[in-house]
Amino acid sequence: MATRIEDVFDKQQHASIFSRVIGQQVFWVFLAAVAAVVYLSLATDTFDTPRNLFNVGRNFAFVAIIGFGMTAVIASGGIDLSVGSVVVMSAMVMSVTMDAGHSLTLGIVLALLVSVGIGAFNGVLIAILGMPAFVVTLGMLSLARSLAMVLSGNKIMSNFGPDQAAMFALGGGAQEVPFPFLGTLPVPNPVFVMAALGIATGLAFRWTRWGQYVFAIGGNENAARLTGVPVAAVKISVYAFSAFTAGIAGILIASWLGSVTMSLGSGMELTVIAAAVIGGANLAGGMGTAIGAIVGALLIEVIRNSLILLGISAFWHGAFVGTFIILAVGFDQLRRLRGSD
Repeated sequence: MATRIEDVFDKQQHASIFSRVIGQQVFWVFLAAVAAVVYLSLATDTFDTPRNLFNVGRNFAFVAIIGFGMTAVIASGGIDLSVGSVVVMSAMVMSVTMDAGHSLTLGIVLALLVSVGIGAFNGVLIAILGMPAFVVTLGMLSLARSLAMVLSGNKIMSNFGPDQAAMFALGGGAQEVPFPFLGTLPVPNPVFVMAALGIATGLAFRWTRWGQYVFAIGGNENAARLTGVPVAAVKISVYAFSAFTAGIAGILIASWLGSVTMSLGSGMELTVIAAAVIGGANLAGGMGTAIGAIVGALLIEVIRNSLILLGISAFWHGAFVGTFIILAVGFDQLRRLRGSD
């Protein structure tokens, strides 16, 4: 009889875990990405080639990296529209530093310091002065890109000094990794950066006091303040983290392209916000995961890649992304309504 009771308990526990998994938005987004990958592999002769998979991996890694920071911002109840401009600012600081003959290391350090400074400035205006996040980051979108233009003299930067080869290898290089049934395949360096940052972000969200504070503020800022959460400091750190991830992406993108133009990162805000929201981040705050940012970025890149391979005009890219945002938010609202019944 005891064995039967234990069996029933185990079944109930497994059923509960299964219910929680299928109730997560990221689960269904992941299934959609897998379905798209399977369909494209069968419908085209070019999707599952090593070269195309290499490009998909590299491109979605850029979006996912920034998505970690954006997820933190959205989870805290804010929004950051300046990440695309921070991308170009970071790339420009690094390229100007290296063009002057300095090392890649110094260029990266200065680029990240400037990026974090921009994010912290956004955070101060939002958390200390009480200005709306939408207005502050929208203004920074224009300000940071303008400063990048001034810094470069509106020139295309393509000379990176004595460390140029090392820089190109940073974002454009790859490592050979063995895969079951597939053999050894090259994996872009940005994917490794994404994985490391994703693990660190996931652990921070789940196991650190900072992560608990971020979600507490997004869930109910007034309640969080009354319980002793340092709301202003956490908000500043969140926007600094968002800019930090955008700065990393800017360094990697510039290293991959081998040049920096003022159009770098233009319009990336929508893509990153879409990845975070599609991956389960709630625009009302209080929800979001690192794995969700990865899965959302993957789905968006697979969609973008499929449009190209199937010969569909690139003009439809925004329509597909926008549709997925609406569906993701609608799914989340429906799930919340069912949960409240």
